[in-house]
Amino acid sequence: MLTIATSFCSYAQERTDEDIDVILDDLFFNDSQFLDELIEGGNSYNFIYTSLAYNNNTYFSGRDSGTDQFNMIPQISYYHSSGFNASISGVYYQNFDPHWDFTSVSLGYLNTLGKTNSFIYNFGYTKYFYSDDFDDFTNSIDLSIGLRNKKRTLGTSIAASYLFGTDESYQLVSSSFARVNLVRKPNFALRLRPTLSLILAKQEFTYWQRFRTRPFLRTVVNTVFDLLNTQVSIPINFTTKSWDFELGYYLNIPNAVANESDLPTTSFFSLSIGYLFDLSK
Repeated sequence: MLTIATSFCSYAQERTDEDIDVILDDLFFNDSQFLDELIEGGNSYNFIYTSLAYNNNTYFSGRDSGTDQFNMIPQISYYHSSGFNASISGVYYQNFDPHWDFTSVSLGYLNTLGKTNSFIYNFGYTKYFYSDDFDDFTNSIDLSIGLRNKKRTLGTSIAASYLFGTDESYQLVSSSFARVNLVRKPNFALRLRPTLSLILAKQEFTYWQRFRTRPFLRTVVNTVFDLLNTQVSIPINFTTKSWDFELGYYLNIPNAVANESDLPTTSFFSLSIGYLFDLSK
């Protein structure tokens, strides 16, 4: 439900791989829509969900880093009908060094409200362990609330995150979705779920500025809270028994802020596979 916010540096409108390393878009990951039907108030559940996602290109807040590379996101999550949930995940980048960027461990409480369970909320804490000893954002407190119709065909959510360590940042993500059941049988289902997401965050931009009257450059830091990216995603999802497969197309429309110039739209494809272990059986 969340795509995390960032703090990154920009030097004279150009970014290096080292600058991009501190952009933290992937701190939060998308659980499959397949879980939506399982996590509904009044039902008892106790399961582990494992998944592996492959993205054929890597962007940060919709921005191109100048390095074409795929990334992979493995994740293991535990959910209990009491509301308790926990997960461990990480990100592998094809060309960054180190390839394994970080590992995150999350604890949370998830539940629904209302007779039709249309209101859903989640409160959690996440701890991050970075491979390169990056310590700006090592903790995150997250709160998300969502509203969906009775048939679960339309929904919207707002997620807020506060990140802290040696530095601090915060972000808001607004997401709205529609779910279309293309085929639904007793033993399998094929669904389409277009989603529109808006990502706002506090970011720090660092760049060099030349004095008109002095023969040297000075470092200028701009801190802004603004819309960073609008993302349109169109995933198609196939589930059968405990297996879950998803193929998605993602379009990023980044918004230029601070000293950035107009940014081009970017896009990528994502493929994920998941398996659910039902511990209640």
